[in-house]
This record gives sequence, structure tokens and C-alpha cells, in this order.
Amino acid sequence: MIEIKTLRIVLDGFALQDIELSIQTGEFFTLLGPTGAGKTLILEAVAGIVPVTSGRIRVNDRDITDLAPEKRGIGILYQDYALFPHLSVLANVTFGLRYHKTDRQSSGKWVEWLMERLRLQALAHRSICHLSGGEKQRVALARALAVNPSVLLLDEPLSALDPNFREEIRDILKKLHQETRTTFLMVTHDFAEALFLGERTAILNNGKIEQIGPVSEVFQRPATPFAAKFVGMKNVFAPVFKDNRAILDDLELHLEASPERDKRYVAIRSEDIQITREKLSGNGLNVFQGKISETIDRDLYHEVSVRTGKIIFRGMLTRRTLFEMKLSNGEDVYVAVRPSAIHVF
Repeated sequence: MIEIKTLRIVLDGFALQDIELSIQTGEFFTLLGPTGAGKTLILEAVAGIVPVTSGRIRVNDRDITDLAPEKRGIGILYQDYALFPHLSVLANVTFGLRYHKTDRQSSGKWVEWLMERLRLQALAHRSICHLSGGEKQRVALARALAVNPSVLLLDEPLSALDPNFREEIRDILKKLHQETRTTFLMVTHDFAEALFLGERTAILNNGKIEQIGPVSEVFQRPATPFAAKFVGMKNVFAPVFKDNRAILDDLELHLEASPERDKRYVAIRSEDIQITREKLSGNGLNVFQGKISETIDRDLYHEVSVRTGKIIFRGMLTRRTLFEMKLSNGEDVYVAVRPSAIHVF
């Protein structure tokens, strides 16, 4: 278990402010946020790489705040692998064992198991210089786990890989965590990675935590406008609420129920916005007429912006649907949104 209490770090003009985190033993927890949010700083504080200004860090009921990095029993997987180019794959994997008092036989079996699970046996005596990016990341992962740490820290482990290797390592991380139940704490700026790998997540913004919770809950019910936009909600508005309606300038969105008095925003996922040529009808369905103002190719789909009065709704259409509907900028269309698809917060 990792417990971070009122952690504050001031470094080079940046301040990490009163961070509170409790990560359960065996959990896969992700720190999510844009570049410069403070994610890696938390990781480095847990690892003992940066000094803590104030606050405490405990791992498995042991205060490690002032311990040297090598005495913390923590493994770390760096974004750039940090492998030794003059050593073989096996020598890299076993490098850390010389600094840990472990039973040689049991540690040997553990390394053998890791080499097998990470498909490194055939590469054991190969030079690091002759490996692909995905192979190097597998070696770095095996090395980090070879000392059997209670906690594994992962600093953007997938960001430097090309798409094919990224998917491979992502699958390996998930399977390895399921098999070892080591506590994983991973930094990422990619919500798709957090959604696939993590059990819970914390979204950081400018040194502060915006939201903590199960990944699926953060995805479906973000708590702040920043969190909503970061998890991919392209339609975030600050309306005036009246009964069960959200008033956006000259538009009214009908909600499932009257919001509580402390609610300030509504958000709609792009995939929950229907864009049609013909006006849809349905009980309580919000339908507005507008014009397509922009289409953006997002590889797997097109993001279609529709202006309705002063408001722009952003929806998603597949390439095939866009082609079949023969839609282009300036076309008149209808936008439809179910009340149940509107998140109020």
C-alpha cells in the first residue's frame, strides 16, 4: 500500500500542492494529466529521486520519506529504458540483484520466470544495441521486476514506442500485473492507456489533483471541466439551470432530472451526439437544427462540428457514414442528444 499525505514539492518554480493519495496493495493505479502537470514529480518523490518539501510517504506501513532510493524496495521503469549498452540482456535483467540480499536459488527461478513471461529467453545473451524498441522495453520491465519490488513505478512506459510495440507492451503490462499482483503506479498522458490498464486513476492539473476514482467512473462522470475535456468530452458547457433544463444562450437542453444546487456544468461525449439529415423524434429527445462548420479526420472517425445558433456541438461519424450521408462543411443537419447522455456536474 502506498500512502501519500499532504505532499508538497517546490522545484524550479513549480509547486506540487498538498497531494493526498492512497493506493491499495496489488492495485494498478495511474497518474493522468498533460505534460507539466506534476505526474512524474510524484513518481520521483516515491522513488526518492527528488526531495520532499513537506508531507509524508508510506509504503506498506513504513515511512520512506527520508530513506535513500536503494532502501525503499521500489522498482522503476523509465520512459527511455535506461539500459546498459555494454551488457547483455540477461546481465541487464539481473544487474540489480547484486545490491539486494536475496536467496540465489529463489531469485534465479524468479528471473527465469520473468524471462519466459516476457519472451526474453532467446535474447538472453544478445547485446542491448541489437534490440528493437519493444524488446528493450521488455528487458527494462524484467530488470525492474527482477528484485521483486513491492511497488513498481512506470514513467510513461509506452510513449516512446511505435504503435505496434505500444500495443504489445500494453498487453504484457496488463497480464504481468494480473499474474504478479505487484502494486503498479504508472504515469501517462494518454487516457486510453489509463482506461485499458488502470483500476483507479488521479487526474492532475498544474500540481493539483482534479479528480480521483475508478477509471470507468472518471471516464463517465468527470468532476471538473478540465477532467471532462481531458477524458475526451468535447462538449462542455456552463449553462443556466432552470428546473430540469440547461439553458445555453438560445438553446435549451432537457435533462433527466432537476440538478442539485451546486451543479455548474453539463458535458456530452461526442459519440452520444447524433448527426442526421432528417429530424429525429423521440420522447424527451433534444433536437436542434444547425450547419456543419468543420470536419476533422481523426483516423478512425471524423469529428464533425455543428453550429446551432451560438453553440457548437461536436459529434463523431465514421468515414463510411460521412461518405454515405454525403456531408460537407456548410450542410444543414440536425443534432440529437438523449437527456440520459448529458452529464451534469
